[in-house]
Amino acid sequence: MDYKSRITLEPGKRSGKPCIRGMRITVHDVLSYLAAGMTQEQILADFPYLEREDILACLAYAADSEKHSMLAL
Repeated sequence: MDYKSRITLEPGKRSGKPCIRGMRITVHDVLSYLAAGMTQEQILADFPYLEREDILACLAYAADSEKHSMLAL
């Protein structure tokens, strides 16, 4: 998945953390919900402005970030 069209970085928003489509919900927020055991369906029900592709973009962003951090070692 190409997350670059869905994950945005804006210095003045949420301290520059990666957000979803310019909104105030961060990649970290979504990953934390998943890690806490929420399903994609539960997240989408709680945040109706999110789309399934946003959740997949968060996962792709995290995977890409992890790959890049391992290359820096």
